[in-house]
Amino acid sequence: MVIIIWLLEIKMFVILTSSCPLVAFSRLELNSDIVQFCDDTSNQTVEICYLVYIPTYCIYGDKVERTEWCDNIVTFCNKKSQPVEIEYIALHEDKVGYHIYTYSGIQYYPDMPFLLAHTNRSAPEVIYFCASKLSLQQLPVITSNTIVRCRSCRTYINPFVSFLDQRRWKCNLCYRVNDVPDEFMYNPVTRSYGEPHKRPEVQNSTVEFIASSDYMLRPPQPAVYLFVLDVSHNAVESGYLNVFCQSLLDNLEKLPGDTRTRIGFVTFDSTVHFYNLQEGLSQPQMLVVSDIDDVFIPTHDNLLVNLKESKELVKDLLNALPGMFTHTRETQSALGPALQVAYKLMCPTGGRVSVFQTQLPTLGAGLLQSREDPNLRSSTKHLGPATDFYKKLALDCSGQQIGVDLFLLSSQYSDLASLACVSKYSAGSVFYYPSFHHVHNTVQSQKFQKDLQRYLTRKIGFEAVMRIRCTKGLSIHTFHGNFFVRSTDLLSLANVNPDSGFAVQMSIEESLADTSLACFQAALLYTSSKGKRRIRVHTLCLPVVSQLSGVFAGADIQAITCLLANMAIDRSICSSLSDARDALVNAVVDCLMAYRANGSNIQPSGLITPAALRLFPLYVLALLKQVGALYAYTPPEAALHLNDSVIPQPPLLQLTAEKLTREGAFLMDCGSVMFLWVGKCCNETFIRDVLGYPNYASLPSNMTEIPELQTMYSERTRAFISWLLESRTFHPARSILSFSRDDTSAKTSFFQHLVEDRTESAFSYYEFLLHIQQQMSK
Repeated sequence: MVIIIWLLEIKMFVILTSSCPLVAFSRLELNSDIVQFCDDTSNQTVEICYLVYIPTYCIYGDKVERTEWCDNIVTFCNKKSQPVEIEYIALHEDKVGYHIYTYSGIQYYPDMPFLLAHTNRSAPEVIYFCASKLSLQQLPVITSNTIVRCRSCRTYINPFVSFLDQRRWKCNLCYRVNDVPDEFMYNPVTRSYGEPHKRPEVQNSTVEFIASSDYMLRPPQPAVYLFVLDVSHNAVESGYLNVFCQSLLDNLEKLPGDTRTRIGFVTFDSTVHFYNLQEGLSQPQMLVVSDIDDVFIPTHDNLLVNLKESKELVKDLLNALPGMFTHTRETQSALGPALQVAYKLMCPTGGRVSVFQTQLPTLGAGLLQSREDPNLRSSTKHLGPATDFYKKLALDCSGQQIGVDLFLLSSQYSDLASLACVSKYSAGSVFYYPSFHHVHNTVQSQKFQKDLQRYLTRKIGFEAVMRIRCTKGLSIHTFHGNFFVRSTDLLSLANVNPDSGFAVQMSIEESLADTSLACFQAALLYTSSKGKRRIRVHTLCLPVVSQLSGVFAGADIQAITCLLANMAIDRSICSSLSDARDALVNAVVDCLMAYRANGSNIQPSGLITPAALRLFPLYVLALLKQVGALYAYTPPEAALHLNDSVIPQPPLLQLTAEKLTREGAFLMDCGSVMFLWVGKCCNETFIRDVLGYPNYASLPSNMTEIPELQTMYSERTRAFISWLLESRTFHPARSILSFSRDDTSAKTSFFQHLVEDRTESAFSYYEFLLHIQQQMSK
């Protein structure tokens, strides 16, 4: 049985990633409808990053419908935007009430107070405030000789345990009573003795411990980076090598690491090339191994070198690489042998291997044949690997703490289903750039460059393992993501980074009737790029409800859709695409039927959905098609004022062609790509002030960037796009589309994302709702 736990329906929210800790505030200054927030140490005002408003109920009188804030001042307003006077605001001390918000739903966060606000003439309203996010440097980092854990289930002590007295605490997962160690009686923050409940571990649900030698099988490894580069004719012609070398040169100083950081390079076509970067050489030396059937390392010295000591040679190599293979005629690709030598090079230390590939591997171990058959494109065979070579190699890499990231920059069939296994089972990532060319496809080239900058400079952890524990009565059913499952609850992660994500399905093994809370704890043991062994611990506590209506009331539609997408991918590989699509539709049918049977008091005269899941059918329809968000161009009066910036807020439109007009301009945000659709009769002021052209007829068809013009419209348009991108780690490609009758390819790319419209193979949104209703009536 699969559990998905939902909480309250949120009216407005902002997404935070798990890598952004928050700061608490403890003092409030109240003056009529104005509230100021102060921190708990210096009593200085705390800047509010955002706030979330959740109405509970209102019997009569004015109720708080919306909030306005600027810096650290919040004003409560009714539905007419008139200020509502607040009688008092009180900090709530119940730990079960503290919250933060992430992409996966509502999480309890113990050092984040929430406020219970009462108006003069209404019932209580609950307002949740999150203060400005802090950098990771302000994450509670605990250095202690004793890391307190449950003696039975090994849960780390956390804010949701119970202290029976100063000498005993009760585990919140297995309920065992444990002794409090003498060292834990001392609080290093307050420098007081006898208050274990005020220790940082018990005050913060996200903490990081400095691990002792008990958590090490070997001394912490240095940061080691190996780049494996395709230099065949196809690769050189695509131009990716120039972009890569320049990006690495620009970010060489920003690579995570310390004085021990090591780096190396391997290139390949029909042979494998190594580079001796020994300190003191006048220039890098190339070593070529042509025997790809029994590939070997020509020398074990100076192929992986200390970056600090050999930095000038590394720079010389990066400057020379793009020109070294300019006139190559080699069309073959020996990717498998190149990966084999990368494994041999990295075995002694572990680290990260970054592979750049532009075509189908054709030589040596791991060679692949084209499976592209127009008559069999719907076959499941294309979705699974053609060989187990890459999976076996990935498992070997995982055992030696080597993570493999794959950059596939291909303009032809490359069998991604087979190649991706090398990253999936080694906890790596896959970056795919279809039809990549530095001249003919500048959109993908710019995206590749921006992704590389993020990839090279983001934080990284090595030789990591993650264990997830849960309350007694629950168990882990399935994991989704890139990793190797070492045991039922332990994931092996050779590399881990802030963009890593995992989905987990839980099952109920025993009745939870005797408990009011369910707790989950994820503990990540890793080595930082600075060579420190650390343990990052996240603890989550959720209420257990006895009525299904309570579950539906707080459904997190984004978390549900994300999990369903992962399940559908697994289903499509194990079974077929049609079975995966049917399973998605059945998920909607089953959910709404359960609500109609148990969660709704309304007589079923139509399609009845809970408020929090009213868009669930649309999300599933978008999964079956494509995903996007459509914004219309509006005058700049509609804007959001954040700090000193003015962010325009154009209306969010339904994804249907009915909303498009020839007189308008529309921005479509599809996550991985953005389109700007400019109508044929669009206002020339917009075209001139935003796009930099006098009229529609002069717009080029290959624009990919909005020019930086010194006009109000240009500044606010760019501010809005930047605001959309702030919560993303990897920037989407951008396309400026001006439609003409001849521009059929651009029109097709744009219109396929209008998920509410009918296509040749899929329902419109209205037809899909009718189909759901018919399925529920059977």
